[in-house]
Amino acid sequence: VQLQASGGGLVQTGGSLRLSCAASGRIFSSAVMSWFRQAPGKEREFVALIRWSTSRTLYTDSLKGRFAISKDSAKNTVYLQMNNLTPEDTAVYYCARGTQWTQRADEYNYWGQGTLVTVSS
Repeated sequence: VQLQASGGGLVQTGGSLRLSCAASGRIFSSAVMSWFRQAPGKEREFVALIRWSTSRTLYTDSLKGRFAISKDSAKNTVYLQMNNLTPEDTAVYYCARGTQWTQRADEYNYWGQGTLVTVSS
């Protein structure tokens, strides 16, 4: 399984971006697809996840309402819509695939290469 993240870039405060994570191979219904992010000098933190079979979602509390995770089963792709961005959202964003409903990065088996999001003030 390979995950290819894309969609990052430079955006001004208040702007929006949509990240994509395309997965090669079949995504089993039991899979959980997640987004994490890592800002410079900080630990990797959970952003959001989605259960592939049910589309049930979970968000870190601080981002709920601004970020939205979704999927397109036909394209084997998961998305992260990010709105009203601030400089504090600047980070490398990673997608990951696992099977557990968890916010713990060490529970995920497969990771994408990351895509850089930079929000200017």
